[in-house]
Amino acid sequence: MPPRLLLFLLPRGSLLPPLRRPSPALSPLIRRIPSNKPPGYFFLSPVRAFSGYSGMAAAGSPEQQPRSVVVKETVELTEKEEQIFRRLLDVVRHFGLGTQLRVAGGWVRDKLLGKDSADIDVALDNMTGQNFCEKVNEYLELIGEEQKGIGVIQCNPDQSKHLETARMLILDIWIDFVNLRSETYAENSRIPTMEVGTAKADAYRRDLTINSLFFNINNNSVEDLTGRGIEDLKKGLIVTPLPAKATFLDDPLRVLRAIRFAARFNFTLAEDLKEAASDERVKSELGSKISRERIGHEIDLMMSDKHPVKAMYDIRDLGLFYVVFSFPENSNPPVFDKCDWQCVSHIEAAWNLAYSIGSSVFNSGSDPKLQDEQRRLYLYSALFVPLRNMFYLDRRSKRVPVSSYIIKHSLKLKGSDAETVVNIHAASEKFAELVHLLESSFDVRTFKEKLEDEYLEIPTDSVKRVCAGQYST
Repeated sequence: MPPRLLLFLLPRGSLLPPLRRPSPALSPLIRRIPSNKPPGYFFLSPVRAFSGYSGMAAAGSPEQQPRSVVVKETVELTEKEEQIFRRLLDVVRHFGLGTQLRVAGGWVRDKLLGKDSADIDVALDNMTGQNFCEKVNEYLELIGEEQKGIGVIQCNPDQSKHLETARMLILDIWIDFVNLRSETYAENSRIPTMEVGTAKADAYRRDLTINSLFFNINNNSVEDLTGRGIEDLKKGLIVTPLPAKATFLDDPLRVLRAIRFAARFNFTLAEDLKEAASDERVKSELGSKISRERIGHEIDLMMSDKHPVKAMYDIRDLGLFYVVFSFPENSNPPVFDKCDWQCVSHIEAAWNLAYSIGSSVFNSGSDPKLQDEQRRLYLYSALFVPLRNMFYLDRRSKRVPVSSYIIKHSLKLKGSDAETVVNIHAASEKFAELVHLLESSFDVRTFKEKLEDEYLEIPTDSVKRVCAGQYST
């Protein structure tokens, strides 16, 4: 990914080794900020002015008006989905299980929005997922087909994973199976007792109304058992089926899921949901009860989705920025005032800049996955630009960038991600200095003396060109 994109997010500072020169038309976007500003604070030129449209419109403005979403009346199955569902019904009928098979959650939502989905989760009303998968294998043996392996993900209430899930391949598609659930809480306990429940009870325990819909395989119909799922989908509203605070305290990760779905579909967070997400107890539980791996996974999904800036705005506005992106103790310099605002402003500017240039800026041949990865790292780099001069001492007293700490420890992402972001910050500052050097009337004799140590004699009028050439590859 070309680090020159972050040029427009950096101030001019002390001269550093230069990079390739950008278009002269863009260089006015860089401007020095007065020295009395806090660390990490610097001027952001209004990218939206040069791109010719509202930056927030491109990013997905958090200030949204009520909207109407086109929602299909029925679910249209693909040929493969029809084959899978017939196979599951064959199992139920052959063994006389009497099981109602319902596809739950995101698959139903996406189908009603006219989108394809390979994420099929089947809810069972009278047995566990593992038991049903074993019946599927019995049936496969009877009809002379190869039995499939069954993967079981155990429940983990301490991490808000309340249900055991079984997974197996059905006609070469991974399907998850789980029983419908109901929950009861003992007094003074936050860990529920899980029981096989009704479809309605299960729908009300879902994270959001738009994810509470079922597709009943037995009778080929959509079930909206909260009475709100389809309505909220049409209105573009992110709402919890039960009171939002109780829903979030049950599983605090649902706060980030709500933000992610609001950003993905450009939907609006309900006011009571926002109030609950900002609650101090909910924020505390999110930071202490949910593993950093799960938090990092949600953030990574946001960054890779359609409206990452909207997601970051919501995280900031709900007071979740420092919960999600936890900082190391004793960073130097300390975290400055409005740091969260600065970070979000930078990712917005970077998003608008890339949007205005077009997808070719992440040009990696014909490999879309590599383009997506470059875009993702570009956005992380932009988000943490204000932290680029902040460091902390690790256990070995090694000076480590704060942005590296957040990526590796707060989000539990790959070490290579942290390394790339730090390198992009360094390269972008060098690139900014090259622009300053090439446009200035600075006395180049100091550079000439340094360069002559490596390149022998260089004509004075060629010094700037040689400096640029050092980073021309």
